[in-house]
This record gives sequence, C-alpha cells and structure tokens, in this order.
Amino acid sequence: MLYVDLPTTEELTRLANARKPGSVTIVLPTTKVTQDIGASIIELKNLAKEAARQLRDAAFDKRKIAAIEEQIEDLAGDDAFWAHQATSLALYVTPDNLATFRLPTRLEPLVEVADRFHIKPLIRALAFPDVAFILALSENNARLVEMHGDLPAEALKVDGLPKNMDAAGARAKSRDVSPGGRFQGGAGETFHRRTYARKIDAALRPLLAGRDIPLVLACVDEFDAIYRTVNSYEHLAAEIVKGNPDRLSVSELAESARPILQRLHAGRIAALNEQYLMREKQGRAGADLALVARAAAAGAIDTLLVDIDAVVDGTLDEATGAIAIAKEAGADSYDIVDEIAGLTLRYGGRAIGLRKADLPVATSPLAAIYRYPA
Repeated sequence: MLYVDLPTTEELTRLANARKPGSVTIVLPTTKVTQDIGASIIELKNLAKEAARQLRDAAFDKRKIAAIEEQIEDLAGDDAFWAHQATSLALYVTPDNLATFRLPTRLEPLVEVADRFHIKPLIRALAFPDVAFILALSENNARLVEMHGDLPAEALKVDGLPKNMDAAGARAKSRDVSPGGRFQGGAGETFHRRTYARKIDAALRPLLAGRDIPLVLACVDEFDAIYRTVNSYEHLAAEIVKGNPDRLSVSELAESARPILQRLHAGRIAALNEQYLMREKQGRAGADLALVARAAAAGAIDTLLVDIDAVVDGTLDEATGAIAIAKEAGADSYDIVDEIAGLTLRYGGRAIGLRKADLPVATSPLAAIYRYPA
C-alpha cells in the first residue's frame, strides 16, 4: 500500500505562518520499493549538507545547526520509516523539531533555508495527487486497486469487502420468496446488485474516510448505474473503465484508469484557466508578481495558481506586499512565490500548485484571481 500523509488545510496554513530562524525545507523523490530506497537516503544526506552550508554562511548558531543535522541523521538511519514511503518526501526542520509528509506526487529535489518554510510542494500534492483507487466490480468479483504515479499498482485487502454477490448474501433472500414476490425477475436482480453494492460501499468507508483521492469504477454500465445509487464517497469519478473487469489484471486496470485520472486533472486545470481569463476581463485577475504580492498582503486573493517549480528568491514585506529580489539563494532570503501562497492561505484564499505549462500566463510564475476588482 502507498503510504501518504498529506497535511490538512489547517496544518498547511500553520506551516505557512510559522516563523523561526533556521527553518529548513527539504524535498526529495522516494519510492515504495524498499530495496531501492537507498538512493533517496543518499539524496537526503546531500540536501542536508547543502542546508547546513547555507546556515553556516549566514553565521547561524553552530549548536542549532548541529541539532538540525542530528535530527536528519536520525531520520536517515530509521529503517522502519524508510520501509513505508510514497512517491516524494517533504521535511520541515527547525533546531527543535522535524516533521515529514509522504506525498503521492513526483517532485524534484529541493532545499530551502530561511526563517520560514517552503510550502509549494504540499500545495501541489494536495491539489493534484498522482494517485487513484480503482473499484473493479462484477457479479463474480470485487477488487480494490491502488495506482500511484509510475509505480506498479497493487490490489488492496479491505476488511469486509465481499468477494462476489454470492459471498455478500445478496441472493439468499430470494430463496424464501414465493414466485411473483418482490425479489423475482429483473427487479430482483436490481435488488440483489444494489444490496451487493451497498455492502461494498460500507466496506470501503473506513479506508476512504477523510480522503479526496479519486475512485474510478471498472464495471459494465448496469453496475455503474446501480453502484452510484448507494455510493457515499464524494470523489467517485464520473468516467469509468468500461467492460468486464474480471478479464483485466491489476496492472491492466491501472493502465486503463490512468487516462481517466489525467482527464480529471486536465478538466480541473482547464476550468481554473477559464475562470482566470473571465475574471481578468472583469479586472479581477492578474499575473504581475509585484501587484499580486501587494494583493496577497491585503488579503485580496481568492485563488492563486503557482508554478511549483519556479523559485524567485528575495523578501516580501508582509504588511505592504513590497518585494525585493535577491541576487542568490541564502538563509537571509526565501521564495517570494511561496510566500505569496502562504499569505493567500492565511487570509482564507486557495493556493493551487501547477506545472508551468498549465498556468494561464506563460511569462509569470503565478496568476491570481482577486476577490474584488484590483
């Protein structure tokens, strides 16, 4: 199973608001394949060395640098921790604490040192996690499959999930009903299937509770219509993998579902871009870095779209939004784009991480939709 622990909106906002000298953010790709995790541990150690270098260059307290290094070294040596990973790992470290988040999105290695944390990796992972569940459903079989990025998909063991309609006892009731009763004929089959589907939904609830990962059905059209009448999971995809899923292996189910997940993400991105262009015509959107920074400080941003890979080092005045660009990265500067995202969250706005090609304005690392005309 893929091990993911995404932050809640409250946790993300708290990280964005945290201020402490010697705050270190490290992001690195990982793998759920335990025997291959050694490369990630080496990457972590290299990024930690770079963080320590930046802290020393800023004349940070040597004892506090040692405390940061010790925490990271302890994590690097924790075999139990590395045995349960996702696709990327984000570390937030101060001399007093180390917090980790295992993310389902593939991210590039990164180290940021400042008096605050770098939150864009979490923003991207929350907005578009490259992971989905697939419910392969037929009369003869019910399977739940987890797919994640480019890693092999796997079938999950779900407590209480009926193996098939007979195991669910969906047909048993009809044996005690006389001909012409409510469980006979086509209506009876619908009843049996709905009973079966309801038991499947109940078994999935504990696993899916609190998640916003897409659930994709793989089934024939008749089961699709019936399952939706009993489904309690908010993020059930409208599109399905059509046909009899019994003929598909776990990997084939994932390959069939992956384009559906991509279209779900593409649809959301297209809707965001369309909204930006519409609001821009109304004077309620913009992509100029300096102007967006001032709007963020004033709490005027409703939705912020940010390039998760772009870094603009410098500082931002939280009271006025005035920015100053730095010549190079260091412990006395931070990513201004990331800080604008943090301010947006602080004032109750949304911050959504995108790739550069998905932004509505190609020449800017961000685009903002304002709450009122600028």
